[in-house]
Amino acid sequence: MSTEIRVPTLPESVTDATVLSWHKQPGDPVRRDENLLDLETDKVVLEVPSPVDGVLTEQRAKEGDLVEADDILAIIEPGKAAAPTPKRTTVNTPPAEPAPAASGNDPVLTPAVRRLVKELKLDPTQITGTGKDGRILKSDVMAYLDKQTSDKDPDAETVASMVGDAPLPSAPSRAEQRVPMSRLRARIAERLVEAQHTAAILTTFNEVNLQAVSDLRARYRERFEQEHGVRLGFMSFFVKATVDALKKYPLLNASVDGTDIIYHGYYDIGIAVGSPRGLVVPILRNADRLSFAEIEKTIRQFGQKAKDGSLSYEELSGGTFTISNGGVYGSMLSTPILNPPQSGILGMHNIIQRPVAENGEVVIRPMMYLALSYDHRIVDGKDAVQFLVTIKQNLEDPSRLLLDI
Repeated sequence: MSTEIRVPTLPESVTDATVLSWHKQPGDPVRRDENLLDLETDKVVLEVPSPVDGVLTEQRAKEGDLVEADDILAIIEPGKAAAPTPKRTTVNTPPAEPAPAASGNDPVLTPAVRRLVKELKLDPTQITGTGKDGRILKSDVMAYLDKQTSDKDPDAETVASMVGDAPLPSAPSRAEQRVPMSRLRARIAERLVEAQHTAAILTTFNEVNLQAVSDLRARYRERFEQEHGVRLGFMSFFVKATVDALKKYPLLNASVDGTDIIYHGYYDIGIAVGSPRGLVVPILRNADRLSFAEIEKTIRQFGQKAKDGSLSYEELSGGTFTISNGGVYGSMLSTPILNPPQSGILGMHNIIQRPVAENGEVVIRPMMYLALSYDHRIVDGKDAVQFLVTIKQNLEDPSRLLLDI
């Protein structure tokens, strides 16, 4: 009896998905739990595994098609995959060399990279992967393209040496390529424009002296890592400092719904993370209940999952406030955009050794600029400034976080 492969139940608020890529074609044998295809929503890529052993006999949806929950994607005839392959009898014909095992030679691709490789019509076996276990990352694809371009387009001096006094060839053609936005990129664009159109966004700035945090990290870094198996970074301090400030200024943890203000009695902090598919914001649930080690471990897991494209919809849904760390990319100062319907987002920036005045003397300290963008419809400037000052005070004297003062 044939088995219908249907679109699984989609996450709440997701109405449809796009068929991103098929991993099996009609006639291919499949094994139970083997991934048949990837479906892309505006937040995550979903894998659709086979529920049975058999042979894929029919595809009902093509790559690029929009599908909804319970739509039929494919038909599988069970049991055929287990059937032995008939032996051929040949006379005086040398046996063919066995093909290399796919599992040992096929490069490991994330769904996002697989789509990019397909759109650009690249051979993934020619690309060197620098990710875990040789996984090919988006940066590896870009590096491969850059190398191909430099190999094919020698500079003018090299061309001149090749042709002598002959006139130089015309400049390389200015090629263009049209590539459709991914669902995630389109959703990011939509939400950013929505934030600009619906919220009254204002940004206030301050700076923080991170000497005390730096000293604390240096003093306990080795013991912390031995005890918890994770590095003690800056982000856990910022999360703790932010949660404390949100408790004092709850409007920054609230959201607007029409003419109502919704006050959230919990602290789900979004952590903006770059991924090959674009910016994603996984959520630290109940951040007020997490220890420093739990925060660091969860953020590290988020980073790895973002790179692999394996963040779940649940990990990306919700959030009452967001922290964005542009400093990891070298940003000195920026104005972050709200993540609707949240009313606040904290922007962290590069840590720079700068001269500052302390007790009438000029000293060198690790300084960072902070930016708080907020929805001026419900948050007054005074509250926003004091909120940011509270974060600054918590970081410049981290003992306040332990004493709850």
